[in-house]
Amino acid sequence: MNESLAHLNLGQPTAYPTQYDASLLQGVQRQLNRTPIGLAEGQPLPFHGDDIWHGYELSWLNSNGLPQVAVAEFRVPATSTNLIESKSFKLYLNSFNDSRWPSWQAVSEQLSIDLSQCAGAPVGVQLSTVQQAQRKAFGDLPGHCIDDQPIEITSYDYSPELLKLSSHDIVEETLHSHLLKSNCLITNQPDWGSVLIRYRGPAVDHAALLRYIVSFRHHNEFHEQCVERLYMDIKERLQPEQLTVYARYTRRGGLDINPFRSDFEPTPESVRLSRQ
Repeated sequence: MNESLAHLNLGQPTAYPTQYDASLLQGVQRQLNRTPIGLAEGQPLPFHGDDIWHGYELSWLNSNGLPQVAVAEFRVPATSTNLIESKSFKLYLNSFNDSRWPSWQAVSEQLSIDLSQCAGAPVGVQLSTVQQAQRKAFGDLPGHCIDDQPIEITSYDYSPELLKLSSHDIVEETLHSHLLKSNCLITNQPDWGSVLIRYRGPAVDHAALLRYIVSFRHHNEFHEQCVERLYMDIKERLQPEQLTVYARYTRRGGLDINPFRSDFEPTPESVRLSRQ
């Protein structure tokens, strides 16, 4: 394990909190992963975007002691100093369970204060009632799904050299795959996701792209780091003029993480996939 991550609660036996405790949150410096993928500290990022989190297990007590439940959306900017470590996030949200709060607005404001302090940048928070959340239908990733190609896969180790072009003709494409799997950097638990790649540039070889996505199957990294690695590999090896990489991971412990990185379009409205 990287010594700079050894202090994290992730992978350690943990007692669940009984009262609100912002100190449970733990950040991980984004630069720890960015340096190895060619993003030097202090240099402008080649992308913008957010980590879109959804919390499905947020509850607290109102002033009368009546439990409240909410579905939360959190947006952590890619420019923040830290990403938020997921187990600490779960423990922090659970610390609200038996604490009394005067209003939903007070909870939302406290969440934003605490998460922004942990991330090192303003974090957006939106709380919805269960009824409001249920009105939002499942969506789908746009573009062409590349998963049904009749190709043989023989390696499941991260291999960016698999990426290649099919031609130098300039095209605009939106592609997606539901076959993304990586593993937690610390616990080695599997992380399942779908990934969208939208670009303008020389035509990408679809079979090669799918093999490359599958090559993350044994790769150990946090969700946010995998998406930035995907982005940098494609940008450097295939040289698109414009590029977006957007992954939607399935939830674990009541949280899902959906990192979005692009050099030309804004972070979209969040639409849940059926696996989320």
